[in-house]
Amino acid sequence: MKKNLLSVIILALLIVNIILTSIMMFSVMNTSKKTASLVNDIASVLDLELEASNADNGDGEIVVAMEDMAVHDISEQLTIPCKKDEDGTDHYFITNVSLSLNTKDDGYKKYSETLSEKESLIKSEIYEVFSNHTLDEVLADTDGIKAEILDRIQKLFDSEFVYKVSFSNTLYQ
Repeated sequence: MKKNLLSVIILALLIVNIILTSIMMFSVMNTSKKTASLVNDIASVLDLELEASNADNGDGEIVVAMEDMAVHDISEQLTIPCKKDEDGTDHYFITNVSLSLNTKDDGYKKYSETLSEKESLIKSEIYEVFSNHTLDEVLADTDGIKAEILDRIQKLFDSEFVYKVSFSNTLYQ
């Protein structure tokens, strides 16, 4: 008799446990749905995208698939004079410059054919950026220099089809 009574008590406790677990599960699910809805509302107000796209990878750099990428190398190695140091010495930054282009951008269709003809304008922008910085500043913040050059090139073309500036074979004096 005790075994049956104990079995009935255990069964009753199991049923109560299942009922309480299901109640808790439904209340958590409801709260989770409300939280997701709130996040979506806030994101839509702030005009944020919740899913990854080709626009941005989170650190400001545009992500473009390899099949949508083209590279334009500036035809010659650039010897760029930097701003003079406090002691008045001249320094030079010698590098090859490459521009990464997004072939899916409308600006690419518009400017890709004549990009080599506009190299002198691009070089001018590069020289102007370097002339505002000493060699120590350039070496300390090369990514900042690249970003500044990129910004000026994008303003020059009034398009973002150029999405990255790269330096190679870099020497400095």
